Amino acid sequence: MGGQPIQQLVHPELSYKIVGILFRAHNELPKGYQEKHVQRAVALFLAKEGLSFKEQAGVVIRVGEKIIGRYFLDFVVDKKIVVELKVGEKLFRKDFEQIKNYLQSTGLELGLLARFSDKGVKVYRVLQPIKRN
Repeated sequence: MGGQPIQQLVHPELSYKIVGILFRAHNELPKGYQEKHVQRAVALFLAKEGLSFKEQAGVVIRVGEKIIGRYFLDFVVDKKIVVELKVGEKLFRKDFEQIKNYLQSTGLELGLLARFSDKGVKVYRVLQPIKRN
């Protein structure tokens, strides 16, 4: 068969496991929860699954050699995937830009942006932006 090769998913097994944890956290929480409660529930389930993770992982923002600020990522799981949690009915462009910046700053390939609402949880796979010359 001719044509383009099929693109492989980045970290498929790990991301599948994380998505399951995000849904489990949503199902276990009562309606009207705050983002900090979602984060605590996700941390609990990541630990129960035996996954290695860092919560509120600090990443420096540099211009050249000068540090000009810091990001705090909700989670970095297994030193491979950034997980960013949001609570509300919709996401905004800034939410996607935020996780793309996190990926660029960490050098990681994959981010999972999860929006929790009373209607459910929606997870978006966000890949490291391609650098063009």
